Amino acid sequence: MAIYTAAIARHRPIQLQPLDRVWGTPTGRPLRRAAVVAVARKAIEGVGDELNAVAAENMDFAPARRRVRYAFADVHRRLDHFLFKIAPTGIQMEERYETNSKGIEVFWKSWLPKPGTATKAALFFCHGYGSTCTFFFEGIAKIIADAGYAVFAMDYPGFGLSQGLHGYIPSFDGMVDHVIEQYAAIRAMEGVRELRHFLLGQSMGGAVALKIHLKQPEEWDGVLLVAPMCKIAEEVTPPGPVLKALTLMSYVLPEAKLFPQKDLGVLSFRDPTKRKVAELNVISYSDQMRLRTAVELIKATQDIESQLKKVRSPLLILHGAADKVTDPNVSKILYNMANTNDKTLKLYEEGFHCILEGEPDGRISSVINDIISWLDSHSDKN
Repeated sequence: MAIYTAAIARHRPIQLQPLDRVWGTPTGRPLRRAAVVAVARKAIEGVGDELNAVAAENMDFAPARRRVRYAFADVHRRLDHFLFKIAPTGIQMEERYETNSKGIEVFWKSWLPKPGTATKAALFFCHGYGSTCTFFFEGIAKIIADAGYAVFAMDYPGFGLSQGLHGYIPSFDGMVDHVIEQYAAIRAMEGVRELRHFLLGQSMGGAVALKIHLKQPEEWDGVLLVAPMCKIAEEVTPPGPVLKALTLMSYVLPEAKLFPQKDLGVLSFRDPTKRKVAELNVISYSDQMRLRTAVELIKATQDIESQLKKVRSPLLILHGAADKVTDPNVSKILYNMANTNDKTLKLYEEGFHCILEGEPDGRISSVINDIISWLDSHSDKN
């Protein structure tokens, strides 16, 4: 078991910058050129030509993604979505960049309970493929923080505001190690180290959370999984011969955006109005999957499937029963095979993949309440 100690070269709060600032990598040069140019992004309804032009920029590297997020800041503050309508005010928030021991500048954010509120425990979030620790999770984190929890989240290298080629996972285990290092640094902070520590993983982040637990079986007080990627559903996986050919190609063109995929928005969001809001998550990765990324995700799920009996943490699994992106039947297998008596599985009838963001309002509220109830029942144990 490898435990990584953070080596923080820089620790600075984020400053919003003017749009005309030239953003650069720490060296002032792009990390490397992407293998395939991104296809044109579909125009976003409800925003003007100027913002659409910004959203259409090449976001292969973090400087562009940070610039685009800043440009859409006002739009994001007015999002018409249940999560933001019910999000409490007064939550203490902070955003930071830190350069880790591998020289990668990582973005992370915290949401703390209102001043004067006792903190029950700390929750560390692992986001899904293509996503970011901001946008929808902002609303979720505020609600959980209002219930008395310190919430922390980071963007993986290559995703969101962290450094790296957009949507590229050269090694799934390597990505997990980045998360372990960053969260180890946060867990060691004063005011956090004294608390119980829980992992919350959504979709691909569920695989990240499980991998973290398997690498650090004694380090965490519980694992919460939302539609975990323990196996990619057949509906979004190419046929065997095609998959074999793409795997071979990934060794020649690892960064190429050639892996075929269906419209995950349609498969993920049951509520079409919420699916439209998701289009405003402009720094999400929405191009075709890069070949090495696809191969790494498949390898990761195969590895996790082979180690389900080693999962022994207190466990909460939440999954939409109609999910066509990650298989709810595999969540049942995980529940049955996990080597712990403290485990709970909840399947939500007719629920799609994004049960925290894309369902009717009442369902979203129910899922978040189930998370908070489980945390409440585990944060005060001796």
